[in-house]
Amino acid sequence: MSTVIEKTSTPEDSVSGESEFYNEKKAVDVTTTPLDSEPQHEHDAVVERMRETGDMEDLIAEGYADFFVEKLGMMSTAEALEVLQYSFEYHQTDINFPQATMDRITHLLQGEDAYGQGPIIYNLDLRLEASLMKYHSPYPEVRSVCAPTDDPSIPVETARAYVIGVFWVAVAGFINQLIYFRQPHFTLTSQVVQLLLLPCGQFAAKFIPARNIKIWKWTLNTNPGPWTFKEQLFATIITNVGSQNSVWGQYAPVVRENLFYGQQWADYGFTVCINLICQFFGLGTAGILRRFCVYESKAVWPTLLPTLQLNRTLLLPEDKRVINGWKITKYRLFNILLAITFVYFFIPDYLFTALSTFNWMTWIAPNNKNLAFVTGSKIGVGFNPIPSFDWSVINYANCLVVPWFTTANQYLGSVLGALICLGLYYSNYKWTGHVPPNTSTVYDRFGATYNLSRVQTNGVFDQVKYEAYSIPYVSAGYYMYLCASYAVYMFAFVYIFIGEWKTLTVACKGFVASLKDRNKTAYERYRDPLSVMMRQYKEVPDWWFIIILLLTFVTTLLVTHFYPTTVPLWSAVVILLVALAMLVPFMILYATTGYYMSTNMLGTILGGYMAPGNGLACVFIRAFGFCVDDQAETYVGDQKLAHYAKLPPRAVFRAQCVATVVQVFVTAGAVELAHGIEDFCSWDQGSRFYCAWSHSIYSGTLLFGVVGPSRIFDTLYPMIKWSFLIGAVIAPPLYYIRARYTRYLRFLHPALILGGITKFGSNYNLTYYTGGFYFSFVFMWYIRTRYLMWWSKYNYIISSGISAGIAFSGILIFLALQYHPKPLSWWGTTVQSAGVDGGGSATLYDLPEIGYFGLDPGTWS
Repeated sequence: MSTVIEKTSTPEDSVSGESEFYNEKKAVDVTTTPLDSEPQHEHDAVVERMRETGDMEDLIAEGYADFFVEKLGMMSTAEALEVLQYSFEYHQTDINFPQATMDRITHLLQGEDAYGQGPIIYNLDLRLEASLMKYHSPYPEVRSVCAPTDDPSIPVETARAYVIGVFWVAVAGFINQLIYFRQPHFTLTSQVVQLLLLPCGQFAAKFIPARNIKIWKWTLNTNPGPWTFKEQLFATIITNVGSQNSVWGQYAPVVRENLFYGQQWADYGFTVCINLICQFFGLGTAGILRRFCVYESKAVWPTLLPTLQLNRTLLLPEDKRVINGWKITKYRLFNILLAITFVYFFIPDYLFTALSTFNWMTWIAPNNKNLAFVTGSKIGVGFNPIPSFDWSVINYANCLVVPWFTTANQYLGSVLGALICLGLYYSNYKWTGHVPPNTSTVYDRFGATYNLSRVQTNGVFDQVKYEAYSIPYVSAGYYMYLCASYAVYMFAFVYIFIGEWKTLTVACKGFVASLKDRNKTAYERYRDPLSVMMRQYKEVPDWWFIIILLLTFVTTLLVTHFYPTTVPLWSAVVILLVALAMLVPFMILYATTGYYMSTNMLGTILGGYMAPGNGLACVFIRAFGFCVDDQAETYVGDQKLAHYAKLPPRAVFRAQCVATVVQVFVTAGAVELAHGIEDFCSWDQGSRFYCAWSHSIYSGTLLFGVVGPSRIFDTLYPMIKWSFLIGAVIAPPLYYIRARYTRYLRFLHPALILGGITKFGSNYNLTYYTGGFYFSFVFMWYIRTRYLMWWSKYNYIISSGISAGIAFSGILIFLALQYHPKPLSWWGTTVQSAGVDGGGSATLYDLPEIGYFGLDPGTWS
C-alpha cells in the first residue's frame, strides 16, 4: 500500500460542504483492519499508542481515551486518509499547527511502506491521528481548555446568570474605565471577574427558592439547580463587555481637558451617545466577522484560553494524577498564586516603586544623558537586562498567553526599533536630537511643548499664525512609530489577503448565501468538530447584525450633526467603511497570533485630509474608525469563547446587547469622575493618572488634524507617507519567500516584526517587553515543548492566578492609598525619578545660539 501526497480537494471545496466525511452516519468501510478480536485488547492497545504519541497524552489525562477509542472504531482507512489529506492542505501554512503533528501526518500520507511499522501499527496510527483531527482540536492549547463533547441540556441563559452578570459588568466597567487612565494600568480581567461570579452563582443556587414564573409565552425558572460551568461562562461573557473600557474613554480627555482641546460641552450625555455608537458598531461588525474569526479552526484566539481554563478549573472535576512530579490541583495552585501576588504587589506598586520600572543602570551615573537615553525606562529605549520586578510591567504583552513565536517576533522588532530610534536620535535626523528621544509629546522649534492655541483662530487652523510660530517636531521614537504604523497597515492588509484568500472567499460566499436563504446555517459550511457540534443550536442571522449597523450609523449622523463636533457627515461614512475593510485581515492576524492591530493612527491621517485644519473633528473621525475594530475585537472574541464552550449563539447575542447598554452608562459615569481628579492627565499627577494614550492621540491629531498631513508629509516628514507604499510593496515578495521556504521560515512573521517596531513613541519601550520575553521563552517554548502535559494543565492557571492577585491588590492600593494620595517617600520610591531618566526632558543638544532649531522661518508654509 502506498499513498502520495497530492491535492484531492481544495480547502475551499471541503469547507463549503462538498465533502461529507464529517457525517456521523457514514457507513464504516470494510477495509478497516482490527487490531485484535478481543475488544479490551484493542482498547488497551489504542490507549497505549495514544500515550506513546506525545501530543495525545493529554487526552488520556482529561478522560477522553474511551471517547477516541469508540470514534476510532467507527473510522475506515479510506475516511482516515481523506481526513488527513484535508488537514494537511488546510494547515499547511498554519503557524499554530504543531510541527510534530504535521510531520506525522506527512509520514502517514506517504503510505504503509514508507511508514515502515507494519500494517497493524500503520492502520492504528492512521485512524488515531484522523480521529483527533475529526473529533477534537489539533492544537494542544485548545484541547487543554475545550471538551470534544457537549451536553445541550445544561442550563445556560438563566435569570440568575443575567442578574449576576449585569451587576458585575457595572462594577468591572466602572473600575476598568477609571483605572485605564493610569500608567501602568491594570484591569478586572475576565479571569478575575470569574472568581467574583462563582460565589454569587453558588449562593443563588443554594438560597433562591425554585419557582416557575410565567411571563407571556416564556416560563422563568428562578433556580434550575446547581450553578453550571456554562452559566458561569455565560455570565463571564456578559462581564467581558465591562472588562474592556469603552473606546470613547481614551478620547474623552482629549476633547474635554484643558490640557488638550478643552471642549466643556462634551458632558455625560454626549459621552453616553458616543459610547452607544462605538459599542454597537463593534457588535454589528462582529457578526460579519464570525465567518473569518470564529468558525475557522485556524482562528485559535490564544488570548481567550486562560478564561476557559479557569472556568473549567472552578466548576469541573479534574484529574489528580502526578504530572512531572506535580500533583497539586489547578484550583489550589490558582489560590496560592493569587494570595502570594496579592501581597507581593504592594512592594513594587507602593512600598518600593523603583522595582516597577527598574532603571537600575541609570543609578550608576544619574546625570549621564547617554546612559539614560540607551538604558532608561522612562526617557530612553530601555536596553536593560533586568527591567522590572512588577508583573503588571512584565506581563504587559501577555507573555504566558500569546504564542512564543508572536512574542519572539515582536521582541525582535522591538530591539530593531530601539536601535533605529537611537540611530535617528544620535544622527539628529530631522532635529530629533533637540527633543527627548522617546516621547509622544509634540514640540515647537524652541524646544517647548507645542502650543495649539498659537496656530488656531476660533478652533480652526490659522496659516498666518502658523508661519509666525513653528512647525511641529516629534521625537525619534514617535517618528519611528508613525512610519512603522503606516507601513504595517498596508503590509498586513496585503499579506493577509494573499495568504488567506481562499478563506476570505469562502466566508464572503457564505455571507451572501445567508442573506439569500435565511434558513441556511453557516455551521453547515465548516467541517471542524466544534462547528459540527454547534449545528444543534440556532444561529444568529446575519440580518440581525446588519440592522444594528444601520441603526447605529443613523445615530452617528444625528450625534455629529446636533452636537458641535464639527465633523463633516460624509467623513463619518468614509472612515467607517475604511475601518471595516481593514478590520477583516487585522482580525484574522489577531485570532491566529494574538497580535492586535487597530486603525487608530490611520483614522488620524484620514481625518486630517477630510477635515483639514480641524483637530477636534480629527479626534472624532479617528474615534469612529477605532470604535469599529476595537469593540468588534471584544465582541467577536466573546463569540469565539462561546463557540469553544458550546453556548447557544442567540443567548450570547442577547447577553451582549444587555451588557453593552449597562456598560455604556456606567463607563460614562467613570469618565465624569475621572475629570474631577486633581491634575488629571498631567505628567506630574500624584497617582499616575497620566492618560498616556490620550497624550498620544492629542499629538497625532495636532500633527495631522490641525497642521495637516500635507504640511507634515511634504515639508518635514515625507517618509511617513512613503511608508504606506513601502509596506504594500514588500508584502508580496516576503509572503512568497516565506511560503517557498516554509520549513525554515515558518515561525518568522514579518507583520509581527514590523508590529514590534511600533512599541515606541508613547513612553513605552523595551522595559515593557524584555521581562515578558524571558517568561515567554520559559513557559511558551521550553516547558511547552518538553513538558506538554504539565504545560497543558498549569500554564493558563499560573497566568490567571498571578493576574488575579495583581488586579485585586492594585485595586485595593488604588482605593486605599492612591485615589487620595498618601505618598511614601524614601530612597526606594524616589531613586527611579532622581536622575535624567526620571526627569523626562533631557535632550542631546541644546538650543542653537539663534534661539531655535529646525527649519528657518518662512520655509514651512
